[in-house]
Amino acid sequence: MAEFVSGELIKTIQASFQNHDKQLQEINQKIWSNPELAYNEHKAHDNICTLFDNLSHGYNVRRKTYGLDTSFEIEYKHGDGGKVVAFNAEYDALPGVGHACGHNLIATASISAFIATVEVMKARFPDHQGYTVRLLGTPAEEGGGGKLKLLDAGAYRDVDACLMVHPVTLGHNDGSVQGIQIAGPEGFLANNKIRVNYSGTTAHAAGAPWEGVNALDAVVSAYVNISMLRQQILPTQRVHGVISNGGYRPNVIPNAATLEYYIRSPDSKTLKTLTDRVFNCFEGAAQATGCKVEYEWINNYMELKNNKPICETYVATLHAMGYECALDDRGLKGSLDGASTDMGNVMQSVPGFHALFQIPTEGGAGNHTLGFTSGAGSAEGYKRSIVCATGMTAVACRILADEKFAKSVKDDFEQSQ
Repeated sequence: MAEFVSGELIKTIQASFQNHDKQLQEINQKIWSNPELAYNEHKAHDNICTLFDNLSHGYNVRRKTYGLDTSFEIEYKHGDGGKVVAFNAEYDALPGVGHACGHNLIATASISAFIATVEVMKARFPDHQGYTVRLLGTPAEEGGGGKLKLLDAGAYRDVDACLMVHPVTLGHNDGSVQGIQIAGPEGFLANNKIRVNYSGTTAHAAGAPWEGVNALDAVVSAYVNISMLRQQILPTQRVHGVISNGGYRPNVIPNAATLEYYIRSPDSKTLKTLTDRVFNCFEGAAQATGCKVEYEWINNYMELKNNKPICETYVATLHAMGYECALDDRGLKGSLDGASTDMGNVMQSVPGFHALFQIPTEGGAGNHTLGFTSGAGSAEGYKRSIVCATGMTAVACRILADEKFAKSVKDDFEQSQ
């Protein structure tokens, strides 16, 4: 491992970042200052692709890929065959709060690591027979399941490893430690997203209520049932929902009403058991009110599965740079504890890596708040994304250039299946 976490290699990686610092800061700010919601990230898509159109490294820039208008694929190929390393760039925002989950920093870290990997491989391994470095634009992580669609369309079919990092809050830490941890399985949960539609019969709520079958009553009954169920689920599980349609006028008994729920558990097996229990609540509400019930699956986010050899090289690189870095997320509990990501689905399909890094926010504001939005646009947030990009670059170069290490990555993934 020594060659891939050496001071000389790290200096080469950092020189690449320094050479492109102005461009990287600009793309980070362009994404952050133009927040776009799931599947509508047209400015982010165009700005990132234009950045690579203007770089002279033989990049192949493909827009609107895999059937999605806001996905892209940018590649650098050297020779024939060899390993393929992909970096995921997220760039969707949240309604009302902009980049409150810091996806601009996710994109910036992946863009930076992609460029540096290409440049370091060309400089230090010019005679290597063949390899591919890929940057994937992955829209709609915030509930839209963009990576699920990319998986179905074959975007990861030939990938030997896929890497990304995610910002979280520094909380009330005094700032003396820049925490960078691997996202553990306890921190990110498998997640079933479901839309539940109840249908009944309209009637005049005052004149002839006995003629109605109240779909809103079914929704309220289901909501109460699930609220009681939540007292008897595991501390690591989550069930939460909203009423997205409850009727239109108080004097018209609603013949249609809708709930949307997220059901989360540490892994797919326990998620299925919990989902069955939640569905009993939905069915019970239909029986109690006489309504019909229909289900729409929105999507399913699977649990994370970090690749151990990748994690170890990443951590060793950060340690060599003088940063605190751990192989789990125990130091980050509460920041994104209980969240879910479609990166889990990618990691169940190919060897993967998903790390967390802390950024300072006003008052210790957490993800999905306006305070985090401000932190995601800060100079310090950018700086810390580049630190993580250094670790990802070292990992990527080792996978591409070290056949023995690449085999260990593959073996670890297969043994964990």
